[in-house]
Amino acid sequence: MDIVSVDNLVKRYGDLIALDHFNLHIRPGEVFGLLGPNGSGKTTAINCILQLLTFDKGAIRLFGEDMAPTRYDLKRRIGVVPQNVAVFEELTVRENVDYFCSLYVADRARRRQLVGEAIAFVGLEDYVRFRPRKLSGGLLRRLNIACGIAHKPDLVFFDEPTVAVDPQSRNAILEGIKAMNEAGATVVYTSHYMEEVEEVCTRLMIMDKGRGVAEGTNAELKAMVSTGERIEVEVVDPPEPALAALRALAHVRRATVVDGRLVVLCEQGSRNVADVLAVLERHAVPTGRIYAEPPTLNDVFLEITGTDLRD
Repeated sequence: MDIVSVDNLVKRYGDLIALDHFNLHIRPGEVFGLLGPNGSGKTTAINCILQLLTFDKGAIRLFGEDMAPTRYDLKRRIGVVPQNVAVFEELTVRENVDYFCSLYVADRARRRQLVGEAIAFVGLEDYVRFRPRKLSGGLLRRLNIACGIAHKPDLVFFDEPTVAVDPQSRNAILEGIKAMNEAGATVVYTSHYMEEVEEVCTRLMIMDKGRGVAEGTNAELKAMVSTGERIEVEVVDPPEPALAALRALAHVRRATVVDGRLVVLCEQGSRNVADVLAVLERHAVPTGRIYAEPPTLNDVFLEITGTDLRD
């Protein structure tokens, strides 16, 4: 049984189609990633699943049952960590977590335990008496997470939880998501940071223009495309003839210069690096460090949609 089942979901805003016959099926115990640029429909899909938005067409089932705005029995089993921080400025860290937990858990003794566990889980023990305005951006994101997961939900939606946070907080958030999943929660994780999705997700979907355009594990998605190797070379203003010669190589699919780096996407081959360096040497292009790696999810997205996730 799927823990999340979405079939042919359509959501329109006037003439704009935000979700175009969108389908999604998530099994219990997965960390399922929704990957796509801003505007691809990730947040809209989540809000429809949670019945926070009405939709024009489609069917949604959670935990094997039809979802509806008044299905509070199902909603009690769900946790939501929204993209925009949603806490009360006039309440302390502990009071915020306790308030959101009280929406699901009436027993005070049980709630006290859950609140303490949630605060410890996100590492805010030293800030329980602080109000949100006194917290850094990273700590505020952690508080946002604690408020969404204190009642120990079976299904948790994380909507871009690491936007604009420091590296330390980002690592803490990702490790927390892994621990939550290991404890039994199913996680739906949306992001346009491909590295995060590759790190935490067991299966994922690439979205574009309100539809799922590819789905599978990291390895399965990368096997769908012809890009076999990504080569990066530190260069300074390579001349156009050199770039043209690189693009003319039979195994080169794309060659661009980004922030002082020559990025060459190649098909599978044993001489990709040697051939690229030979062209640069022939055109007297000075080079620095050289990197070669298998295709990334961004390469997959670029080939499938024609759009670079980092743009």
